[in-house]
Order: sequence, then structure tokens, then C-alpha cells
Amino acid sequence: MRNVHRLTEGAILLALFAILLGITLYVPILGTVVNFFLSLPFMIFAAKNKRKDAAVFLIASLLISLIIGTFLALPLTLAFGLTGIVIGDFIRNGKPRNTAFIAGSIVFLFNLVIVYVVTVVFLSINFIEDSIQLLRESIEQSTQIVSSLSLLGEPDEAMIQQLYAAVELLHTLTPSLFVLFSFIAVFIIQLVSYPILKRLGMKVVVGEPFRNLKLPRNILYLFILAFLASLIFQPDSGSYFHLALSNISYILQLLIIIQGFSFITYISYQKKWPKAVPILALISIMLIPIVLYIVWILGIIDLGLDLRNKLTR
Repeated sequence: MRNVHRLTEGAILLALFAILLGITLYVPILGTVVNFFLSLPFMIFAAKNKRKDAAVFLIASLLISLIIGTFLALPLTLAFGLTGIVIGDFIRNGKPRNTAFIAGSIVFLFNLVIVYVVTVVFLSINFIEDSIQLLRESIEQSTQIVSSLSLLGEPDEAMIQQLYAAVELLHTLTPSLFVLFSFIAVFIIQLVSYPILKRLGMKVVVGEPFRNLKLPRNILYLFILAFLASLIFQPDSGSYFHLALSNISYILQLLIIIQGFSFITYISYQKKWPKAVPILALISIMLIPIVLYIVWILGIIDLGLDLRNKLTR
């Protein structure tokens, strides 16, 4: 009887996945939103069944994706399917949401890297290099258009160099952007999926609230070491050492900013400020550079001096 129930539930969830995948692939605007719901059927099945059954469910979903979207749909199914199974398995074992988030992000990142390597090695398609080259050509064409219009005068050379520098920085930080994209994607997946899982009666362990986030102090020490290494060795732009240092520094700075925002939410909660304060702070971080810098400093002080405990004693 249990096997019949499992097969019926699996068939329903596979049908749901097929509908979601079809919308993602063939309905442009709506598909962008529905894309983040692809992991939901896998979460539900993995949260209720053993890993072996979840693996069979994944194989069946891959066959369905071949029918609906050919081989191009396989990477999408693998990325969201494996991520959903990992998060669902953590839910089944009673692991907190934060732990499931980290595990899911690592799995999503692994899939992202594998897809990139496969497209470069076997298909000779490097979408990163192609996108960077397209940006360079766009800047060059825009410069030529401005130069040809005599009324506008000659383009500002300093601004052009800044644009080229921004493109090169984007190229250098590609590994960090992979990591950032993976964490943002899994965050959205959990954000849209967990309320549905709760409505279905599944027990989801929330874990510690974000305001209590306290990253290891070693992050601050690693950032200082990376900063000193860049000053002392001054690696050539484009070298592997420069690439490694730039990406390590970027990820560590991002973690420090997250710590700074966590400090703001903690103080806001302790002082009983309106809930709109952290939201406004987050919007300001994204839009106003000076606010981002202030939050980064707060993160450094909180990591180094345990600022929140000093202020709430």
C-alpha cells in the first residue's frame, strides 16, 4: 500500500515538474519566475522518501526533461533537481534551514561549474568570454558613434577607460559571481518553497534568525591577509595570483557586509525599532555606495570587537 502511495505521489509530482519545466522553457517572462519553483517537487518527494527513491525520481525527471526540452533542459533539471533533493533530505532529517541553505548552495554551484566546463570543453562555447567580448565591442561601438556626432564632441577618455576597467573587473570576478549567483538562487528557492512546504504540513526547522548571525572572526583575519598580500606582492593584472586574490577579497568583503547588515537587524530588534528600518537599510545598501561602506565598517567592528554585545550590555 505504501509503495502504491509513493508511486502515485511521485507521478503527481513529476507531472507538476513537467508543467513547471514547460512554462520555464517556453513562456519567456513567466518562465523566469516559475524557474525558481522547479526545485519544489524534488523537495517534497525527498522530504518524504529515502534517498534511493529520490534518486529514481531524479532519473525520471531527466527523462521527462528530454521529452519536453531535449538535451538543453538536462542542465536545468540537474541543477534545480539535485538542489531540491539535498534541501528536501535535510528537511527529512530535521536539519535547520540555514544548514540546508549552505548545502543547497554548494550543490547548485557545483552544477553551475560542471555545466560551464562541459560547454567550454565539449561544445566549444564559452558564454563568459563571449559576453565579455560583447561588452567590449559595445563600448567601442558607442565610442565610435559619439565620435561621429560632431555636436557631442569627443568622448571623455577617462570615462571610456573606467568602462573598460569595469568590464575587466567583471571578468576577473567571474568565479565570485558564480558563488554569489548560486547563493542568491538558493535563497530565492527557499523563499518561495518553504511557505508551500509548511502549508503541506511538513515540519521545517527554521534555525537561528538572521539577526543572530555571527560569522567566524577568522574571516576578518583572512581579509586582512588578502589585503596585505595584494599590497606587498602587487600581482600583475590577469595573472592567476591576481585572480585568486581578487575573488577571495571580494567574497570576504561580501561576508563582512552580510555581518554588518546582521548587526543592523540585531540592534533594530533589541531597540524595538520599526521593522521598516532593516528593509530601508537593505535598500540603501544596494543603492547608496556610502551606506554600503558604512555597513562594511560595522561588519568589521562587529567581527573584531563583538560590537553587538558591547552595545546591549
